[in-house]
Formats: sequence, structure tokens, C-alpha cells
Amino acid sequence: MNQEAAKTFQEVMVRPFEDAADPFTSATENFVFGEVWSRPGLSRRNRRWVTLTSVGAADSLKPIDDHVYAALASGDMTIDEMFEFVLHFAVYNGWPKASHIEGVIHQQWARIHQERGIKVEPYSVPNNDQLGANDWTERLERGGKSFAEVNCIPAPPPVTPYIHAGILNFVFGHVWQRPGLSRRDRRFITVASVAVCDSALPMKSHVGSALESGDITREEMEELILQFSVYSGFAKGEALRVTADEALERLGQLAISQ
Repeated sequence: MNQEAAKTFQEVMVRPFEDAADPFTSATENFVFGEVWSRPGLSRRNRRWVTLTSVGAADSLKPIDDHVYAALASGDMTIDEMFEFVLHFAVYNGWPKASHIEGVIHQQWARIHQERGIKVEPYSVPNNDQLGANDWTERLERGGKSFAEVNCIPAPPPVTPYIHAGILNFVFGHVWQRPGLSRRDRRFITVASVAVCDSALPMKSHVGSALESGDITREEMEELILQFSVYSGFAKGEALRVTADEALERLGQLAISQ
């Protein structure tokens, strides 16, 4: 086995690579870990967000177990960050899928502590202060401002329950403003989420705003697309690449016109 690929696998997955003479294992060894995870263009932490989102959205039971364990055992993500990931993931991929990941996080956190001979401390109840304003008018106003900051366009008027209660009140009035993850972290999770769901309009919006805001650079977006393609499929990756190319062309034309 390629020693560098084996080393990368062990660092990422926090266990030795089990070699086997079959095409899938060979591709995992030589391409996924030998070429993709070892690339310098994106941090391992950000590759984990893309990967966790991809395997979670695909309902891939063993990969979910493996990547949740690896993210926590490596120390790349804290337990608090992983639980915050679940909430953000739920917004873009649905509560049933998020519910499964939440259960896996509890299981793998207990496994890590058992392996290390450490007692698992009870998870602290989140502080209600994290819920933000409880005045609905103020919260909707904050949600509109957050929407504009994240999406780089004005917020839509709250004319339907989806926009009023969902988008402005909850998604941008609360979730995107929570302190548990940075906006940059949330960008990687969101871009992977809308891409894996084949959501053309949200994909155009979130890819474009991630690039326009500077939260994700052009080079990082290219690496994100490759990482995403490995875990969600190259057909979905191609759709994401086309969307990113269109966004970059639009931003380039905008820069020329200014």
C-alpha cells in the first residue's frame, strides 16, 4: 500500500487502513486518501464539514458512524460544534436525517470515552440566551438583516408562512446567528447541503454568496467541489461546478462594470 495514503487515512479516520485486493479499496487508497484528502487547498476541518454533510444526506449508515467518530476522535471538531452542526444540517437536509446523526454523535462520543477510559460528562443544557430576541418584530428584523448579509441580496417580504416563520424568523433570525459555528463553517455545510439536494435556486444563491462575501475563495470552492464529488458523486459535483463557474463569471462581469 502507498505509505503516504495509508498515513493520510489513519490521520483522517483515526484507525489503520485495512488493505484489500478489490477495486473499491484500491480507489479509496489511491484516490480518496492518496490524492483528495491530502490536497493542500482546503483544511481538513473544512473537508470534514463537506464529508459529514454528504454522508449524512445520503443516509450512509457506516460512513456516518465512521466520519462522526473520526471528526471527534481527531479533535478536529468539538462535541459542541458537532451538535451545532446537526441543527444547521437539519435546516437544509431535514429533521429525520439530522435526528439520526444526533444519535450517532452521542454513540460515538461514548465510544471514544470508553476507549480512553474516561467518564462521559453529561452534556450541558444550552443557555436560553442563545435563542436570541423573543420579540417577534425584532427577531424578523434581525432575520432580514442576516438574510441580506448571508445571501448578499435583500430579504424577501414575509408574505408566506415559509418566508415569515421559516426563513426570516428561524433560519436567518436564529440559526445563522447562533455562536456555535462560524459563518464560514456554516457556508461549507450549506453549499454541500444544497448541492446534494439538487436544489438549483438555493445552490445558485449560496454558492454565489459564499464567493461574493469572500467567506469561501475561488480556490477553496474548487476543492470543496472535488471533496463533495467524492462523497456525493461526480454527477452532482458537475452541477455544483457549473453553478460555481456561472457565479464566478457573474462576479467577474460585476467587477468590470464597477
